[in-house]
Amino acid sequence: MNSNDKILITGGNGLIGTALTRHLSALGFSNLIIADINNCNLKDMEATLAFFKQQQPDYVFHLAATVYGVMGNIKNKGMVFLDNILINTNVVECCRQVNVKKIVAMGTSAAYPEPAHSLPLKEKEFWLGEPHYSESSYAHAKRAMLAHLLAYRESFAMPFAYVIGTNLYGPNDKFDIENGHVIPSLIRKFYDAKQNNDFVTVWGNGTACRDFLYSEDAACALHIIMDKVDGPVNLATGKVHSIQEVTSYLAKYLNMEGMVKWDTTKPNGLAYREFDVSILTAAGFKPKIDLEAGLINTYEWYCRNVSTARK
Repeated sequence: MNSNDKILITGGNGLIGTALTRHLSALGFSNLIIADINNCNLKDMEATLAFFKQQQPDYVFHLAATVYGVMGNIKNKGMVFLDNILINTNVVECCRQVNVKKIVAMGTSAAYPEPAHSLPLKEKEFWLGEPHYSESSYAHAKRAMLAHLLAYRESFAMPFAYVIGTNLYGPNDKFDIENGHVIPSLIRKFYDAKQNNDFVTVWGNGTACRDFLYSEDAACALHIIMDKVDGPVNLATGKVHSIQEVTSYLAKYLNMEGMVKWDTTKPNGLAYREFDVSILTAAGFKPKIDLEAGLINTYEWYCRNVSTARK
C-alpha cells in the first residue's frame, strides 16, 4: 500500500475509522475515501456498487457495522443480524466487482466459540463451536463475512485479511449507557456522576475480564495487517483486565473512589476472553498506549466533546 493509492474506509467516521484516517493522513496518504451513512447506504447494494465504481479504490478497510454492547445485542438480535449481513455482503461483492487489491475486514471476537476450545483464543479455533448467546446474531453475521471472503479467495483469488477485534475504545466512540460497549458506557456514567456529585452504577459484579485496545494502536495495527497479514488475525494486546480494574482506574483519576455501586441484576457478559496475538506480533505490531493512559485520554476527549459525542 503506497501513499498515492486510493484507500476506501467504510465506517470512516466511527471509532476506528477516524483513528485510521488520522494515522494514514499523518503518514502522507492523501487519497483517502470515507464511506459512511451520509454518502453511501451500505445496506443498499445498488448504491454501494455505484459508490465503489465511482471511487475505484485500490484498497479497502471495511470497518462499518451495526454495533451494540451486550444489552443492545440481546435486545436487537434480528436487526443486528440483518443489517450486518447486508453491509458485509454488499461491501465484499463490490470489492470483487471493482477488483480491489486487498480488503481488510473487521470481524469480531464475539464470534469465537463459547466455551472456548482453549485459551488464549487462536485464529485456527474460530469455527470450533457456537458463539456466546448474548452476542450470537452479531457473531453469526460476522462469521458469514469470513465464509464469504474465504469463498471469494478460492473462486476469484481476492486477497483479504479478516480482523478478529477485541474490545476497542477511544475518542469518537459511541457513549451509549444502555446499549453501548463497556468503556464508553462507563466513561459517560462517570462523567454524569461527577457533574451531579452522584454514585456510579456499574452493571454486573466487575469480575468479567477483557482485552482492551486503544483506537490509535488499533489503527496502527490495521495498517500493518493490510501490508503484511493474510486471512484471519486477532487484533488485541494479549493482556486481560477486569471490569473492576477499568472502574478503579476511572474512579482513582476522578477522585471518586467509594462512589461505585455494582448492579448484579444486570448481565456480566462473557466471563473471560484472552487472545493469542502471535500472528500480529510477528507482523511487527506492539501496542503503545496502556489501559490507564487510554482511559484518561478517552475521558478527557469526552469532556471536551460532550455536546457532540455520539450517545
